[in-house]
Amino acid sequence: MSAREQALWTRTRLGRCGPPLDLLTARFDKHVYAPHAHDEYTIGVCVGGSEIIDYRGGHIRTGPGSIVVLAPGEMHTGGPGNTTDGYAYRALYAAPTLLTDGSLDESLPHFRDPLLDDPELAAAILAAHSELSVCPDPLEAESRLPWLLTALACRHSTARVETCAIPGAAAVARVVRDRLADELLSPPSLADLAADLGLSRYQLLRAFRTTMGAPPYAWLAQYRVNRARCLLESGLRPAEVAGAVGFADQAHLTRWFRRVLGVTPAAYRNSVQDASR
Repeated sequence: MSAREQALWTRTRLGRCGPPLDLLTARFDKHVYAPHAHDEYTIGVCVGGSEIIDYRGGHIRTGPGSIVVLAPGEMHTGGPGNTTDGYAYRALYAAPTLLTDGSLDESLPHFRDPLLDDPELAAAILAAHSELSVCPDPLEAESRLPWLLTALACRHSTARVETCAIPGAAAVARVVRDRLADELLSPPSLADLAADLGLSRYQLLRAFRTTMGAPPYAWLAQYRVNRARCLLESGLRPAEVAGAVGFADQAHLTRWFRRVLGVTPAAYRNSVQDASR
């Protein structure tokens, strides 16, 4: 593999102690895959160049922004679409049950066309993939990926997705919110919370997002930022604060602190201490 050819695998988990899910970030000039199949759905988004994929007796040609969905057990190959540009993509490998989370059907969703043009969904998949590859937080993975995969199945497959309102959505959201706040250092999985409430994970996500205006991981991150502010004001350093409120490390704290408050934790700490003096 040349210096320009890279393949980076990252593994995240869907919730604490939940099943693993693999993410691949790849850039190839000349590499051609041997015929192979996966047990999972392969969902990829092209980010550069062009790839030719042999699949179901035909050829798929990707381009930047296109989504490719390959079904479990389906043989396929992949290689550069031309001799100059190579190809780059991000892919995730989703267990079939993840695409039936919000479905009314018992059978697996069938994608008649494996090559999809959906810029909004492609951008959302790339954003989730990029951020989880850097920080594979289990709650974030469980909040984002099943939601996106249900949207993928709803928009482009034969699956029928439930759309009715969740009874008692506000009460469900409050229960989930309180559990996340109480266990912010090691939050419970959404699958376990949903089972306790007699719901599917997709129903829980819908109830929470509808009521709180954000997915569970984003709500918890903002709650952690508010807790972090108090600790920074007391004089603790950002590296100490990160672990104390449940962030993976100082970089994770900084990323969310800037999103919510527009400054780094260190800058915030310095400013409040200067003001107090």
